[in-house]
Amino acid sequence: MLNRIIVMGRLVRDPELRTTQSGISVTSFTLAVDRDFKSRDSGEKSTDFIDVVAWRQTAEFVCKYFGKGRMAIAEGRLQIREWKDRDGNNRRSAEVVADNVYFGDSKRDSAPGGDAYGAPPPAYGNAPAYGGAPAYGGSPAPAYGGQNGYGGGYGAPAGDSSGFAEIDDQDGDLPF
Repeated sequence: MLNRIIVMGRLVRDPELRTTQSGISVTSFTLAVDRDFKSRDSGEKSTDFIDVVAWRQTAEFVCKYFGKGRMAIAEGRLQIREWKDRDGNNRRSAEVVADNVYFGDSKRDSAPGGDAYGAPPPAYGNAPAYGGAPAYGGSPAPAYGGQNGYGGGYGAPAGDSSGFAEIDDQDGDLPF
């Protein structure tokens, strides 16, 4: 069985850090996620509002560096909760329980978080952050892509900052 979900959207409000009775940090926030297609009637994209819950270090990270309007990528599992409303009716809610939360924009695109040069801090969770920095709480792992974290090409010469290698048509050997 597989239950894995990745959503990317903007926070609709500032997250608030709460603590359980046993001292575990938790936060919940909502991401506004645009659909990829436009409505036939209005010609505009629809937006889904997806609830996300983060625990422990991930919750602390989200509350420290994310705010309303900030683009976030949440990776985790989909959870369906059943509960009763005030009238005693059975209700169901879907939410993402986030294992990892990443920045979906840069410091220039959004106000909260990051450093003075616009570089965002690393992501919390169990996987390395995109761009090569290891995530807090996980073990150091190699960066996604090349030496600069932007994809690095096969056979790229040292010092080539583009991350792409030039392929000679005469060679006949493609890197894939």
